[in-house]
Amino acid sequence: MTIYDLKPAFQNLLRPACGVLARAGITANQVTLAAMFLSIATGAALIVSGADRWALFLVPAVLFLRMALNAIDGMLAREHGMQSALGGLLNELGDVVSDVALYLPFGLVAGISPVTVVATVVLAALSEMTGVVAVQIGASRRYDGPMGKSDRAAAFGLLAVLLACGLEPGAWATAGLLVIAALTAATILRRARGALDELDQPG
Repeated sequence: MTIYDLKPAFQNLLRPACGVLARAGITANQVTLAAMFLSIATGAALIVSGADRWALFLVPAVLFLRMALNAIDGMLAREHGMQSALGGLLNELGDVVSDVALYLPFGLVAGISPVTVVATVVLAALSEMTGVVAVQIGASRRYDGPMGKSDRAAAFGLLAVLLACGLEPGAWATAGLLVIAALTAATILRRARGALDELDQPG
């Protein structure tokens, strides 16, 4: 089970707000872009502030808002007739850009291994690529865990809170990132295997 499995219940909570946005003329693509630019701005704040406490506290709030916006853009597209090829591209590319913008700045925090941060972000991008490539070979878009987009958000949000609360970065932070990286690697394998199994192909 991953946090992604809670998405239907989360969407039900957001459906009234989604209806308000649709009636106001807000499009799914606008929501997708808003989530991406919000992530970029937050990542820039982390860099400019030198990962100051206020910027670190901003990270979990923005990650939660980003998850809400990602759920809303999907509902706007499916339930309000806003699906488009451009929307599909923005949705997938926006997720990767947002991950890079939000997570790479952690590599600038003294006491955290930048190599580990970069490796984690690269694996995260590969895991999303694997999910998308599944469609290219004829399977469905794969969202298998154990370290999907929402799980990464929860993990990095927790890391940001711990650092903001004054916990000195060190071996524990690097160890945590290594765990995230290992689980992300397992996610890549599970998504690839899931796509092949769906097509009844050996893998």
